[in-house]
Amino acid sequence: MVITRPVGQGRALAQQVRALAGRPVLLPGLSLRATGPAASVRAALRQALAGDLVLFTSPAAVRFAADLASLHGHARSGAVGRATARALARHGIDEVLVPTTTQDSEGVLAHPALASVRGWRIAVVGAPGGRGVLQQGLRERGAAVADVAVYQRMPARLDARHGRSLQALRRHVVMLSSVETLGHLQAALTDVQWQHLVTGAAVVSSARVGAAARAAGFARVVQADSALDAAMLARAVAVQADT
Repeated sequence: MVITRPVGQGRALAQQVRALAGRPVLLPGLSLRATGPAASVRAALRQALAGDLVLFTSPAAVRFAADLASLHGHARSGAVGRATARALARHGIDEVLVPTTTQDSEGVLAHPALASVRGWRIAVVGAPGGRGVLQQGLRERGAAVADVAVYQRMPARLDARHGRSLQALRRHVVMLSSVETLGHLQAALTDVQWQHLVTGAAVVSSARVGAAARAAGFARVVQADSALDAAMLARAVAVQADT
């Protein structure tokens, strides 16, 4: 099974694959790094926590924010998905606004608690870039929205070992939870390596990632229930057994 989590974040999933007698190949598409200068980012985060709502876009957003300041403040906390809510819970934030439909920006915007946010001060904590759907939707409803970039996504550095490990696989499932990861992998791998990668089935975390995987050349794409490790692995095991 090919694990594409960012650098340093796929080890637990790899251990679970081994426990199931599988062969994990770590092929990170991203490397996550803190933004700076730290003092200015910390000040922006503290200001955000004094507002009405702070929305964390990923578990990484929670981790990098917690490295800068306590996440407890006046503002209510929200998460784009269940994995992010679990990360907040590990820092003592238990009352979290979480989407009840899709685990993405659209799901957050569909939450009944955000139907009327005119005059609210809302901060979106994450990394630069992205679609901007969440911010635009909240601004259209009359909220004052600030972006607080606590980390940045960079392409991971792949070397010959990654390529050899990938090409040694005869049957494989690729777990994908990010369109950006997909793009970086396509740019980093050789044509031969990429063509080998897309011969496997792709297990994706969302319809958006699934559409990108099909456009990139994957013939078989299956969507997991969420981006959580357990959900991705369960679907990958089922797909592997069916190939």
